[in-house]
Amino acid sequence: MRKDKPSRTAYKIALNIITLGTKPGMDQVFPPGIVEATAKLLVPSGLVSATVVRWCRSQRMVSVYEAFDWMIPGQFEAFAHRKAFCERQVREGICKGATQVLVLGAGYDTMGWRLSPEFNGVDFFEIDHPATAHLKAKGVEAMGTRDNLHLIPVDLSERRLAEVLTANKSWDRAAQTVVLAEGLLMYLPDATVRDLLGQCAAMTGAGSRIAFTHIGTNANGRPDAGPWTSLILWALKVNGEPWLWSIRPEQLSKFLEKTGWRNAPDLLGTTNKHGVEFFSVAVK
Repeated sequence: MRKDKPSRTAYKIALNIITLGTKPGMDQVFPPGIVEATAKLLVPSGLVSATVVRWCRSQRMVSVYEAFDWMIPGQFEAFAHRKAFCERQVREGICKGATQVLVLGAGYDTMGWRLSPEFNGVDFFEIDHPATAHLKAKGVEAMGTRDNLHLIPVDLSERRLAEVLTANKSWDRAAQTVVLAEGLLMYLPDATVRDLLGQCAAMTGAGSRIAFTHIGTNANGRPDAGPWTSLILWALKVNGEPWLWSIRPEQLSKFLEKTGWRNAPDLLGTTNKHGVEFFSVAVK
């Protein structure tokens, strides 16, 4: 990601959600209210106009997305399954006693804003690069702020997560927590992924869980984006947001153990792969 500009990936995913919400049957997959909340967030944030939102909701845009879906089969609908997976992990974690939710690389996700009134005894923390976070904050302010929703604009390539959380008076490192790293880890180098997961383990209490998505590794040792991998990886690099980390599913448990987490596939509650992304859960 270019340091001085908002995430293009986060922007594209938000528009994808609005368009996908128009597709028949997706209302059975998406968490309730997510499509309307996303549309409501984007306009006052200054990211798009109301006209663009209406355009994204057209059947023509659904057809455009589906036309490109041949490059990464299933990826268009995968975003709905990804959102449902993350929200399920948060709800289940809270039911098991979690009192904190930490969303890393939150982008324009609306889960914290939607769930914070329902779970007013839970603190929701969202961390993202300032260029993205400041725009989102404008949208949230227009929608209505929440006392238990904490938006933290920080570049984690410049400050360590542990330092950022320690400086926040509302954070309790002993509390049972749900951590989300949705669509994030593939953009980080291997050493950074290891360090970030380790910090998450160190800054959360017993019983915590982390839900994340990741890309598999192909036979050439590169992130596996399907039959058009070379073209897709090239396009991501040109756009300034390349995929840097991937892992074979059979190597994940050992990888997680070294960061203080235990792989917990029994908590998935869904198939472990949609499009090119694998869904995973680990616990302390």
